[in-house]
Amino acid sequence: MLIVMRKEADVEAQDHIKAYLIDRGFDIHQSTGANRVIIGVIGDTQSLAEAEIEAFPGVLQVVRIAKEG
Repeated sequence: MLIVMRKEADVEAQDHIKAYLIDRGFDIHQSTGANRVIIGVIGDTQSLAEAEIEAFPGVLQVVRIAKEG
């Protein structure tokens, strides 16, 4: 799963969603670009509802990566 943060999302908003994910046992990988921060969620994300993640402050988009097979 990829979580794309809004351009104006502050560090507090990013930390909040990262803490939420880590507390639920997921690993994360953050990529910081010039205009966006993308948080990659590592683990079985089937239990995460896209709508719930999109409701976090600062989240622009949630992209679920399909499993192979």
